[in-house]
Amino acid sequence: PTGKLHVGHYVGSLRRRVQLQNSGEYDKIFIMIADAQALTDNADNPEKIRQNIIEVALDYLSCGLDPAKSNLFIQSQISELCELSFYYMNLVTVSRLQRNPTVKAEIQMRNFEASIPVGFFTYPISQAADITAFKATTVPVGEDQLPMIEQTREIVRKFNSVYGEALVEPDVLLPENKACMRLPGTDGKAKMSKSLGNCIYLSDTPKDVETKIMSMFTDPNHLKVTDPGKVEGNPVFIYLDAFCRDEHFERYCPDYSCLQEMKDHYSRGGLGDVKVKRFLNNVIQEELEPIRQRRKELQLTLKEVAERAGVSEATVSRWESGDIKTLRRPNIEALSKILDISPAILMEWEEWVPSEQEETPQYYVDDESRQMAEFFKNNKDYKVLFDAIRTVRPSDIQKVKDFIDEQNGT
Repeated sequence: PTGKLHVGHYVGSLRRRVQLQNSGEYDKIFIMIADAQALTDNADNPEKIRQNIIEVALDYLSCGLDPAKSNLFIQSQISELCELSFYYMNLVTVSRLQRNPTVKAEIQMRNFEASIPVGFFTYPISQAADITAFKATTVPVGEDQLPMIEQTREIVRKFNSVYGEALVEPDVLLPENKACMRLPGTDGKAKMSKSLGNCIYLSDTPKDVETKIMSMFTDPNHLKVTDPGKVEGNPVFIYLDAFCRDEHFERYCPDYSCLQEMKDHYSRGGLGDVKVKRFLNNVIQEELEPIRQRRKELQLTLKEVAERAGVSEATVSRWESGDIKTLRRPNIEALSKILDISPAILMEWEEWVPSEQEETPQYYVDDESRQMAEFFKNNKDYKVLFDAIRTVRPSDIQKVKDFIDEQNGT
């Protein structure tokens, strides 16, 4: 995550992921926040990656990904992915990576030339590990990611031929709408990219969205309303292909019954760019408004979360710095309070965590901690967000060691 997600991400794969999640067709769905991959071209700015983990998590949840139905996780928290990437590197040649068109395009866009970070150069291998570690059968992607998935399939075939049938070769799931495969930037360039500054973000304000749409690149030869316009390759019409439905015309542009009628009018002349852009603005605003509202709902302050859960801000703060995945073992919270450390640290010391089968646990939880656990149980979105900003202090490890030594001594 190097920034918030934009509408290119949304129509390319995110909207489809939500549909697949709600379809009931798949036993398990895994959604990853690729923070380790983002470091490959941001190694000198780790704070940027750290801050954007929460931004991407907010975008995912705002678009409808549900932690109760999908497994949302952060790449760097699964160390086995790095290990698997290391083994896969032995199966791929440098020349094969150099031929990957997606890698070549990304290198050119970033002006890396000969100064290519090794991690960035090999990220197709890392992506293969991210996919195959979970035995993924289907990967929803945009058109630009096809070479990456093909490289994953090659790695799977090579690995299985050497070590036996262990990996699953994934299939690609492209957007059904051709316009969604690769949404161009607002400046008319082939790809919407944060680094090029030609994006409409899912979290943009209505005013920002309107400003970006009204300044979009169109047909440069369509100077007058009466001039015939070119629809093919025109970013405004590509966006309409991706977002527009027939019912939008009834609400926002009743002069036409469908998009094809508008295209035909634009092609023969007599339809101005401003009118088309205003229509596009209404269409995209309608699509983004529920996403913005959901994001606003999730962006609660510490005080607001405390009020909703009915606990003190201090209790929320303790959970914020802990591992929310440990809620099934409430006594961890009590022990972490005694030691004044993060609950995440205690997960490294299983011998001091009473088993779930134990009838009389060694430590007990106060009422507020129990109440906070119940809040997160019933509000799984907040569990994901709090997990995304987990912090662990190195000094905590020594506190655990000292505590264990003291207990062993008695």
